[in-house]
Amino acid sequence: MNIFRSLFGRGKDKGGETPEFKAFIEGSMEGLRLQTEVHQGMWSYGNEERWDFSQDTSELVFSFPDMIVRAAAQIIGTFDRHESTWMWSWANSSISDSLKSDSARVREYGERHCIHRLTAPTWPAQEMDGWHMAAIANRLCERNGVYRGPAGKTFVFFTFGESQMSKRE
Repeated sequence: MNIFRSLFGRGKDKGGETPEFKAFIEGSMEGLRLQTEVHQGMWSYGNEERWDFSQDTSELVFSFPDMIVRAAAQIIGTFDRHESTWMWSWANSSISDSLKSDSARVREYGERHCIHRLTAPTWPAQEMDGWHMAAIANRLCERNGVYRGPAGKTFVFFTFGESQMSKRE
């Protein structure tokens, strides 16, 4: 059976999601978990008073009582909580092209490996799917972390680079 599957498209019946891809997701999530622990220890990631993002500067800003943390960021996609759907940023015309390169890299990976969820612009999802997609982008693009920001009825998932901390004035 394994020879048949390798010759005629492993995992096609499941959208290309082979056991190897599922292990890739698990490894991506574990890497993200470890990165998140480092950020929590260094600058209290997850306990910010507020967060902001500007498409003009591509900067994700976390505000704390005594400091500001800034990081260059990319938008990976959005999870609509009311519709239970995921939309890749590469498919979202309201997002600047300069913020889509990490999500486009995930799509390229999906095309090479015939993985439907990585190449379909939108699809039925749960919030955890957003974390999985962002963790994959984080791993493939060698970023420093992922942030999920609430924006109305959606959650926006970002990857971010090296963080810069400064005292708050």
